[in-house]
Amino acid sequence: MTDTARLLRVLAAMLSAATFALPDTGHAGQPTMDECFEGSDFIRDAALARDAGMRSEVFLGHMEDDFVAMGAFPADLRWFAHDTDDEAFLFAEARIVFERPSSAEAHRSEFLQACVKRMAAPRVRKPLQKPHTSRVSAEVS
Repeated sequence: MTDTARLLRVLAAMLSAATFALPDTGHAGQPTMDECFEGSDFIRDAALARDAGMRSEVFLGHMEDDFVAMGAFPADLRWFAHDTDDEAFLFAEARIVFERPSSAEAHRSEFLQACVKRMAAPRVRKPLQKPHTSRVSAEVS
């Protein structure tokens, strides 16, 4: 197995495991501080995957697949992507990693700042719609 494939599997496992590991996930659109830190780690890892040769369409395609899989769980059991706004935010931030390459730590820092601003802004919960399709990239495009 290549290093890129191994890193991708680790990232997917982290995203899936985090879905079950967080007892207090906050409200949709208002991530908790823990989610902001964990999300910033995810974005840093996305930059490391990019640096290891992962193509954006592969990484972002896996993210969309993960959003579909997480859609089977109640919003309170999901990590970070509790609704479509959360998905679009995380997806857009991951896309920036590939469109505007910078250091992994710079991407992590920028995500953390954006997430904390988002945490402070009041939002209305929007439930995920069924069937859950690959609409994230269309919304962000």
